Amino acid sequence: MTKRPFKLGPLNHVGVAVPDISKSISMYKTIFEVEAITEPKVLVEQGVTFAFVNLPSGQVELIEPYGDKSPITKFLEKNPKGGQHHICFEVEDISTACLAMVEKGMRVLNAPRIGAHGTPVVFLHPSDAGGVLIELMETPKHT
Repeated sequence: MTKRPFKLGPLNHVGVAVPDISKSISMYKTIFEVEAITEPKVLVEQGVTFAFVNLPSGQVELIEPYGDKSPITKFLEKNPKGGQHHICFEVEDISTACLAMVEKGMRVLNAPRIGAHGTPVVFLHPSDAGGVLIELMETPKHT
């Protein structure tokens, strides 16, 4: 079987689970003097409230649980103060990336769905990726 070509794109962001997004935003503003932070928004389908801390070299995505079925709730039960939840890399085409990952023996945890950047995303099982939850995000198409 011929392997599908795959190229990992740039690191887009690091996802950080937080118990209180307002307090986390305040910390980045007051302690680190970051002014470029997006307003929190709810992504109902993924069970999170999120905001992006915009830095010269990328973003930190602050994610707080939203709703009873949020995957962040379980993470915060194990890590009550919060912590690194995932890292996100861009890929050119999410469908091609998913097929390539499956061919390489990676477990893709979900069908592509729209993420916080408004583009399709999938997550790879941490057990297949050195213990790290990896999000693959289709590179946004700027029009």
